[in-house]
Amino acid sequence: MQHQEYLIRNLGRVRSLSEIGRSLVATRDNIPIRVSDVAEVRLGSMPKRGDGSVNGHPAVILAIQKQPGADTRSLTREIDNALDELRVSLPKGMQLEPNLFRQVHFIESSIRNVAEALRDGSILVVIVLFLFLMNFRTTAITLTAIPLSLLTTAIVFKWMGMSINTMTLGGVAVAIGELVDDAIVDVENIFRRLRENNLRSDPLPAHEIVFHASSEIRNSIVLGTAVVILVFLPLFALSGIEGRLFAPLGVAYIVSILMSLLVSLTVTPALSSYLLPDLKRGGGEKDGPLLRFCKWAARKFYEVTFPRPKTVIGLALSMVTIGLLVVANMGSEFLPPFNEGTSTINILAQPGISLDDSNRLGAMAENLILSVPEVKSTGRRTGRAEQDEHAEGVHYSEIDVDFWTQEEAGSPRESKTAANRAPPAKVRPRPVVLAEIRHLLEVLPGALVNVGQPISHRIDHLLSGVKAQIAIKITGSDLVMLRKKALEVERAIKGLPGVVDLQVEQQVLIPQIRLHVNRETAARYGFKAGELTEIFEAALNGKVVSQVIEDQRFFDLLLWTPESVRIDDAAIANLRLVSPSGAVVLLADVADVVETPGPNQINRENVARRIVVSCNAQGRDLGSTVKAIQDSIAMDVLP
Repeated sequence: MQHQEYLIRNLGRVRSLSEIGRSLVATRDNIPIRVSDVAEVRLGSMPKRGDGSVNGHPAVILAIQKQPGADTRSLTREIDNALDELRVSLPKGMQLEPNLFRQVHFIESSIRNVAEALRDGSILVVIVLFLFLMNFRTTAITLTAIPLSLLTTAIVFKWMGMSINTMTLGGVAVAIGELVDDAIVDVENIFRRLRENNLRSDPLPAHEIVFHASSEIRNSIVLGTAVVILVFLPLFALSGIEGRLFAPLGVAYIVSILMSLLVSLTVTPALSSYLLPDLKRGGGEKDGPLLRFCKWAARKFYEVTFPRPKTVIGLALSMVTIGLLVVANMGSEFLPPFNEGTSTINILAQPGISLDDSNRLGAMAENLILSVPEVKSTGRRTGRAEQDEHAEGVHYSEIDVDFWTQEEAGSPRESKTAANRAPPAKVRPRPVVLAEIRHLLEVLPGALVNVGQPISHRIDHLLSGVKAQIAIKITGSDLVMLRKKALEVERAIKGLPGVVDLQVEQQVLIPQIRLHVNRETAARYGFKAGELTEIFEAALNGKVVSQVIEDQRFFDLLLWTPESVRIDDAAIANLRLVSPSGAVVLLADVADVVETPGPNQINRENVARRIVVSCNAQGRDLGSTVKAIQDSIAMDVLP
């Protein structure tokens, strides 16, 4: 002992329920009073405020959020590998359904769309160029502009620190049809000049012809590209979430167009100087039949229009005027409708409903949705999880619905889900399917339904704080008046063309038990009002007084009255309290216990109380729907 150093550890933490029960609470007349003498010590769980199911069967739903900047596709593959390892150790009867909602499906669909646009654009370029020029080499030279422009765009993305996402892919998809424009103009002029040079008695060197032919249209190409880019520049003036959404699309489009210009000014003339000069002398001097017809039609048109300039200008101005009127009356949308392959359906029951009843209503909705042949799988979350950041009540259910794709249709053996659901022989259009789902969910008693898509819902939520395309916000201080005006707005816009999923935010009166401290009586017994409210909260809502550590897990030590004390207002009123003077009094002696209706929630925006009337647009553009809603509210509500 004298030559050895020892570490002294003081251990006072409990390791079992019995140790908690043996812990001292107080001493009365030299008699120790332990926890087990005044309370029951047992394992328990926090009050359940949510539930879930998959394909109509009870389930635990795990949501995985990726870190910003992480590659969604590679991360999804790693998660799938981990789930495959976990699947082996699952108990009998349990199974994993990993395809409830996967953002990678949307990304892969976007990549497929870009690939299809690239394929279709290339085919159209081949057909058009060959029909007009009747030459394979010019077609091949022009086609090189598409892959080279895309590759150089990817290099610029890497240099700028940008990623390939749905918005940048959208910008590239929009630009694909224009990537060959500059190259077509350049190749066509070079081909024409080389053909004219072949007909000369003393032809000039081919590279000189290529240089001059490319220089002739260079200014036109650069100017045309600049005009196209100017159209997208206003995107960068958008602020907030709109700017963050559309800026990558604009950057992708502009970079792609600039790269196609670079290719047309460098690679296209170089390839033309190698592949086109060795055309046989006199070969191809005749235009193809389609081009000859176009030239004949153009000459006839010029013969009619040139002698009548005033008539032509007048017709042009009339068409411009008509075009302006059409544009002014065209519909408008903030975003084009996405086809994410997944829908998010929100079911809102009456606030104050029990979790069991809300769960049954959500299960009923899930089974109705599963009756639609195009539905691949469903995942339902009712209420909220224990540590969920979304503070939803038990009356709220969110159902993620995954659909069969057209590619999966007709292949039941290869495409069956974990729930043994096979795809239909033919997949109907998505609007038809969503309309059927809305119709089926109309039978839910007293429920409000909102049908949307995961990404679209989140964009709407970011923009307005509401998971719907259209939100009418009413602000004020009087909750009763807010609800009254919200119902007036609902009646005013109900039945308008394009309005679906109409609902008023669930701010309603629900039963409450209020405890009003009687300060005079409480003071007579020695209670302070603040102390009483703390006692009421601990007794009726529970209070975490410590934590118990077991291995690497932490458990709250909760102090709470038995459920029999919290069952109704009479039991609460008879709750016994010990006053500072030692007297035992009933809760009803120091506070009024009143059962009265009260608001289930109070939402605020810009410091003012607010209520929201929300809806989606279906079968009509968003701009026209909003205009009709504004006119109806101005006529029926605002006066």
